[in-house]
Amino acid sequence: MVHPLTLGTIGYLTRAFIRNMAIEIERKFLVHSALFTPPEDGKYIKQGYLSVEPSRTVRVRISGSDAWLTVKGKSVGASRLEFEYPIPLEEAQILLDSLCEQIIEKIRYRIPQGSLCWAVDVFLGQNAPLLLAEIELPSEHTQVDLPAWVAQEVTEDPRYFNSRLGQNPYQSWS
Repeated sequence: MVHPLTLGTIGYLTRAFIRNMAIEIERKFLVHSALFTPPEDGKYIKQGYLSVEPSRTVRVRISGSDAWLTVKGKSVGASRLEFEYPIPLEEAQILLDSLCEQIIEKIRYRIPQGSLCWAVDVFLGQNAPLLLAEIELPSEHTQVDLPAWVAQEVTEDPRYFNSRLGQNPYQSWS
């Protein structure tokens, strides 16, 4: 079966390549802060965007001594193309300092649930006190048991995309 992000969206790619490409399928939810108790092993993340075009985003992320450059395509439902590459920490810091106008900072907590894993982000700075939970899925049809701390789904609400939070921080919403 060919995924919805195929020839109609990216028609120049061959069918063989499409079957092997990186497709992120992710649902996103608000978190009830009163019901969420973060584990002790959160990781600080600092990230910025080199491109925030509607059809693509290019992100630089640092967490600890690791850094990545990530290219994401336009979301179609809960799916989009995603390609992520490790880069030297020093280069990531230069990119963040010199080419990324808006920086997002957050603490990420990983919470396993069976074969899946929730990522709960506690945003800092201009996006505090926002808490978002994401879960990556093997297919858009995968059923997910929602923990009690999960609130409203915001998967298709672009205000909650990290790239948009960099442009329009949570604290500026009315």
